[in-house]
Amino acid sequence: MESRLDDDVSDHQATGKGAVVTAIADYNFEFAFNCPNFSDRLLRIEVMGEPPECNTHHKWQSDDDITAKESAKCTSKLLSNCETDDEGDEAMLEESTSSGGDLIIRVNSIHVSSAILAAKSPFFFKLFSNGMKESAQRHATLRINTSEEAALMELLGFMYSGKLSATSPELLVDVMITADKFEVASCVAHCIEVLGSLPMTTESALLYLDLPSCVPMVSAVQPLVDVAKVYLCDKYRDITRFQDDLMSLPLAGIEVILSSDGLQVASEDALFVFVLKWVRARYPAPEERRRILGTHLIRHIRLPNMSHKKLREVLECNDLDHELASKLVIETLLCGDDSKHKRFAERAYSYHRLRVMRFDRPHPQCVVYFDIGREECTKLFPSGRIYSQRFQLGAQGFYLSAHCYWNQQRLFHSFGLFVGMSKNTTPDGSMIDYEFAARLRPSGDFFSRYRDSFTSTSRMTSGCRNLLGLPWASFISDDLIFFFDDTLHLRVELTIRQPY
Repeated sequence: MESRLDDDVSDHQATGKGAVVTAIADYNFEFAFNCPNFSDRLLRIEVMGEPPECNTHHKWQSDDDITAKESAKCTSKLLSNCETDDEGDEAMLEESTSSGGDLIIRVNSIHVSSAILAAKSPFFFKLFSNGMKESAQRHATLRINTSEEAALMELLGFMYSGKLSATSPELLVDVMITADKFEVASCVAHCIEVLGSLPMTTESALLYLDLPSCVPMVSAVQPLVDVAKVYLCDKYRDITRFQDDLMSLPLAGIEVILSSDGLQVASEDALFVFVLKWVRARYPAPEERRRILGTHLIRHIRLPNMSHKKLREVLECNDLDHELASKLVIETLLCGDDSKHKRFAERAYSYHRLRVMRFDRPHPQCVVYFDIGREECTKLFPSGRIYSQRFQLGAQGFYLSAHCYWNQQRLFHSFGLFVGMSKNTTPDGSMIDYEFAARLRPSGDFFSRYRDSFTSTSRMTSGCRNLLGLPWASFISDDLIFFFDDTLHLRVELTIRQPY
């Protein structure tokens, strides 16, 4: 066996590419791990006290300009002053303190085969064969932090056996990061495979989101990251229901959820309110809160889907840089119909979004555009309703609602449209004039379908139960006169006339 190993290592060295030797990789050398009879090197592992800046797996965050060898040296330093005297055949556990002042908690000495490690890892291949001082010695020393110890021992065991005893996502991720550092590609692949087979939890999903910053092989871990994102978006789809749980999530998780098109929320206005609540709770320092909101969170808020009232609040928000807020709101107001601002799909809002144009003279007046998809209309049958987001006119708040209405006298369903006053509006006795119009084929113009008035003191909902003058079946049929690109376009004009 020794002759075969030497031949394989020679072949490995001849390639000069650090490729894994297949003949070695397929064998199980578990019996030889830490066994003096099958080893030619003593690997000293100096376990150091954890530095303050490296107390989690984030200490392995990579930089594109750092080579794999330099990355490994970050926390696992190869010591060039290895001892040359023979320390015997027994694996040892020592405790000492380095002369540099760094606390060495313990030293683990492991008997290893240079051929097996070199076959699995270009890092160890260079260590044992590239003319380094250690290559001519029987001892090699690695210096690691305490948090890396378990992962490194798992990695060494894997290089001999091709198996891991680790089952928790946290330890498997640590092993994968350590394997990437020491260039053990087969272990990285194995960890990814095992992690992918484990049940997903919120904790593991959040763990996987950090992988691209820890492992240079981003493409290898991207499938795990993608699955984690899908899991979080699906689990926390309903913002209102899981608001308390969401408050405890870190920034990475919140960003993923906010980016989802399938988010179920009352409106984009409500989502902005939640984001402010979250960032204020998580970042009490004003400067840090302003930085997080401006650089990470506001880009996920779909400002074109917000009401003008809430956009004004964005402008006045002290937690957002004023210059940035002004830029975003102006872009939204001036370029709302541009393709750049249509890049955001509408989420599954509980309250349908509106487009509102307001006029102050001669009377407070607004023109409201209410677009409903054909599929949404179909789902209204037989007794469903769609409510719009609230909109403001003067001091009054209003909303629209579309109904599938059952006419008991004529015995058919029809499409109805109503305007109502918000519950938190204070009635002032003013007269509200309104007119409903629908866009019709073939001209595409809006035609008036219904008009009426009501007083704000009545706190009522007013409207028309058969706006389009058709039974439901005719309205929704394939022979369409009201749908343009599968969308029903409605226009509502409201005018407030103050009592004299």
